Amino acid sequence: MKSPLTRRFAPPSPRKRDEGPLQPPGPSPRSRGEGAAKRRMRGAILTMLLLAIPTLASACPVCFGDPNSAMVKGTNNGIFFLLGVIGFVQVGLGAMFVAFWRRARALRARRDSLRVINGGLFR
Repeated sequence: MKSPLTRRFAPPSPRKRDEGPLQPPGPSPRSRGEGAAKRRMRGAILTMLLLAIPTLASACPVCFGDPNSAMVKGTNNGIFFLLGVIGFVQVGLGAMFVAFWRRARALRARRDSLRVINGGLFR
């Protein structure tokens, strides 16, 4: 009986000529393709049904209603607040990179100001 290491690292046995190419284990590519086609068909049918019924595809009551209502104003305020948060974070990231750039420039200037004396000793 062979040891597990011998079986693991042994060269592969030669295939016979009548065998096809080596296939990975699991479902065949044909069955995977059929499942994808069915999912695409279901999605297309669902999209057509939603577009065929215009009441389901219409805008929400906030967008469809009175532009001066309190609900529309509240939604607009929420959108502007979230845009402000995103802008604040982006400005913070920009400031961080500017600080890194300035710090690297100062360290480079300090390193270049050091003099090499007597074969490489720093004093």
